[in-house]
Amino acid sequence: MAVVLACVSSVASAIPEGPGFPSAAWTQRELANYARTLEGPAEQATNPAFLLRLELQGLTNTQQWLQRGLQDPSWLSPLAGNTLVLPLCASWAEQCTGDPYRYPGSDPFYDTEGEVTPVVFYDRGCARISGRVWKPKQAGNRRLPGVVIENGSIQAPETLYWWMAQALVRQGYAVLTFDPRGQGRSDLQTPTGGQGGNFNAAVFWEGLVDAIDFLHSTPVAPYPHNPACADRYTTEVTAFNPDYAVLDLGRLGIVGHSLGARGVSVVQSYGAPGGEPWPGLLDAQNPVDAVVAWDSLSAGEGIVPRVPAMGQTSEYGIGGTPFTAPPDPEGNKAAYRQWVAAGVPVYQLTIQGSTHFEWSLIPTFPSSSWCPDTSRGRCEGGWGRPLAEHYSVAWLDRWLKQPGEPGYADADRRLLADADWQERYSFHSRSARHYPTRDGRSAACEDVRAGCAPLSAGGDNGGSGGSGGGAPAAGLLLVLLALALRRRAMLRGT
Repeated sequence: MAVVLACVSSVASAIPEGPGFPSAAWTQRELANYARTLEGPAEQATNPAFLLRLELQGLTNTQQWLQRGLQDPSWLSPLAGNTLVLPLCASWAEQCTGDPYRYPGSDPFYDTEGEVTPVVFYDRGCARISGRVWKPKQAGNRRLPGVVIENGSIQAPETLYWWMAQALVRQGYAVLTFDPRGQGRSDLQTPTGGQGGNFNAAVFWEGLVDAIDFLHSTPVAPYPHNPACADRYTTEVTAFNPDYAVLDLGRLGIVGHSLGARGVSVVQSYGAPGGEPWPGLLDAQNPVDAVVAWDSLSAGEGIVPRVPAMGQTSEYGIGGTPFTAPPDPEGNKAAYRQWVAAGVPVYQLTIQGSTHFEWSLIPTFPSSSWCPDTSRGRCEGGWGRPLAEHYSVAWLDRWLKQPGEPGYADADRRLLADADWQERYSFHSRSARHYPTRDGRSAACEDVRAGCAPLSAGGDNGGSGGSGGGAPAAGLLLVLLALALRRRAMLRGT
């Protein structure tokens, strides 16, 4: 272990990497790095096919929103606070459309790969929550791990995250996407005026618990908040998860962006020693097994590391400007250090040339490339989003998949594919990992971009997470015991 720590220490100083500061070369590199944050809007503005598809899908989405109000006028009740412009992105038009190629009618995913069912359920305050459950078309009788994806705040409807829902369905997950209270097509407020969105950040953890309850609801154990709110509106709500039959209630991951990342950080804490008790109504204990937090994993008061967590962070945040001096290379690792100190597996990465909008695909908003090629009728390629998808899915596979399921056997290999993604890691901020592989070796590394020491056997790596990582340690104990007994026998024979 001392050798491993020495190797880790030797690479920890590789970031910041040259050129030196201050210098013209440093400034030139920084301006080129920042320019990457303008790639997304530039490629969209110069692609007539993308702009046409965006406009047409936005019109379709607006018509669907208007039709919902005509069929059920209670969606426009003053009690709900809903209008065409409130909550923000209620219409799913213009920038709120997200990737315009990921909708039914234009994306073959819905015909060949995934089944998507719209759902509506009440949150604990009787606001109506609009969402969707997703599953593979060929799920059959398999029991699949579940994932709940939570939006960011302000201008971030669920449509912006359908790229991740599709990726998870392809990898064999059952998924729930939804608009939290105050967002997208859910109610702006409760019937008594209880707010959501940025006016009440707590909905991003309280509402996430409600969403988990809905995902885990069944005909035998229906979603608990619907009956208490049944007299509020005439809206037909979904009594239980229509995909309950394919869901393994014993395996759950949660993914969140922005304020949703804060939400998943808080929710995973429930039930941990020193944390608040699990507040859900269907599970006796916190059912969350793994977390992915996009910009970013939270630390500090109210956060107790309990389950394996991956944090992904941007360099320039919301409306950021170029750096005028080197940032703290350890500045994005507060949560990482908290997880390591608690002995819980963790991975923290920062994407080079990135903004807060790498994970929410908002047309015209500053971000690295995410739709450079539409020649095949869909967005292909890009910079930040492919990296985010690769590591997010691999992390969930590492902790949620079982032998024989897609992604189980190669999850570690994908997480350790440093050479494939190294150029996209930040050269300002150190990305790091501290967790065990399935065979019990330590994957600890304090600067992934600079290069990592070979995997070590065992050691302090954040625990096995129930992956069978303790087997090599047990084997080593048996070997040591055998050697001790042999030595004892030899001593008796002299």
